[in-house]
Amino acid sequence: MDPLNLDEFEDVARVTLPAMTYDFIAGGAEDERTVAANRAAFARRGLRNRVLVDVATRDLRTTLLGLELPHPILLAPTALHRVAHPEGEVATARGASAAGALYTVSTATSTRLEDIAAASAGPRWFQLYHLGERAASEELIRLAVKTGHRAIVLTVDVPLLGRRERDLRNGFTLPPGVEMIHAYEPAWTPPADDRSRGWASPIASANLTWDDLAWIRAAAPDLPLLLKGVVRADDARQAVDRGVDGLWVSNHGGRQLDGAVATLDALAEVRAAVGDRCAIVLDGGIRRGTDAIKALALGADAVAIGRSQMYGLAAGGADGVQRVVELLRAELDLAMALVGAASLDALTPDLVA
Repeated sequence: MDPLNLDEFEDVARVTLPAMTYDFIAGGAEDERTVAANRAAFARRGLRNRVLVDVATRDLRTTLLGLELPHPILLAPTALHRVAHPEGEVATARGASAAGALYTVSTATSTRLEDIAAASAGPRWFQLYHLGERAASEELIRLAVKTGHRAIVLTVDVPLLGRRERDLRNGFTLPPGVEMIHAYEPAWTPPADDRSRGWASPIASANLTWDDLAWIRAAAPDLPLLLKGVVRADDARQAVDRGVDGLWVSNHGGRQLDGAVATLDALAEVRAAVGDRCAIVLDGGIRRGTDAIKALALGADAVAIGRSQMYGLAAGGADGVQRVVELLRAELDLAMALVGAASLDALTPDLVA
């Protein structure tokens, strides 16, 4: 039976993938409280639907940092897609393009950016982890520009990697032939006799500061710059004051700081801090079209899915990714009709209880 929703895609992935790989995708940091909190934040909020509104047709189109998109559902950056499917990010790119979804490619890709670009007819952003050395990061930004990415999304919530105990317990290692193609040192160095160290990764950037935004922007001066991992009003204001074009409200899917505030709970504070001065994307816990409604109504310009795209990839390659996006899009379209909103502009805070 074909999955009818995103949670059912997870069920397929759970039985399709090796247990260690499923845990790598599904797991979070420590007690995984933030993983649960992200979903609980949506469940706590109800919808106060309008009635007697003409919703015979709905318009899901949006413009995001200069890109005209058919709907506001994005693919969040996720690492190492070849652990889920042999075609990896190439399949994800094809599926995203077929579904009209903007695909945010991770620095931790297991496929070369050139190959992803060749497979994709749709728009892509590039998510940047500072690799510790400015020259290496600048080189990667230039490659992202050369391969047609339309924005740089700088992840700012990984000074060190969170303690992901599922991976430690499993002794997670990458399958033979799978690696971080554009990171220049091993991503996983399990000690022989001490699993407490866990990940030793080039994507952890403890030396990244606000001052680094200047050279990161200078490396791609014609592209918008977003910061991913912002959950505070003061950080949001400083980002916009420094010329950042977009904020990505994220707690890394609960994979970094366990106990971090749920993204939906942080959204209104961030939006109030910046007003209309920049675009806002939100990820974390979105599994239903009604979840997307709540995030869009409370101030997000777009929503992004992370784990669910990986489950779709595991279940069916490019077709699975496409199906995941299309299911969520169809749910969003129906939910808009049911709450009395014919367009995204009609998704306003008063719809959310």
